[in-house]
Amino acid sequence: MTLVRFNKGHRGDLARLHGEMDDLFDGFFRGLDRPFAGYKVWPAIDVAEEEDSIIVRAEVPGCKADDIDISVHGNVLTISGEKKLSEEKKEKGYYHVESSYGSFRREVTLPTDVNQSKVDASYKDGVLSIVLPKAEKAKTIKVKIKA
Repeated sequence: MTLVRFNKGHRGDLARLHGEMDDLFDGFFRGLDRPFAGYKVWPAIDVAEEEDSIIVRAEVPGCKADDIDISVHGNVLTISGEKKLSEEKKEKGYYHVESSYGSFRREVTLPTDVNQSKVDASYKDGVLSIVLPKAEKAKTIKVKIKA
């Protein structure tokens, strides 16, 4: 086996090229959710499975309950809506803005079928909680063995 000498001088060129490519893609995809590139998908959600239901919590601070739509089609839950700018002050000159406003949409594939007629949702302190009862055919049953 022969050792191959590593030239550290080319490492800087490669890092520079990598940075330029990141800048190119950041400019092209700016404003889009890209979870594969370290960007955070909004709204953030938690999905938990309990014995009789699926619980979904979504962080949607700054939204009003009337601005959020929830729908269930098959085993896909869709949360969509719009976070509106509360007031716009034209006299202020912003130089950096991290607040996000605009439309959002998240689709969650549920791990099991749910009873769509009994879905319940509540909204408090910027957190949307959705309880999706499992369909009868999706519930686990225990079978006793006869001796």
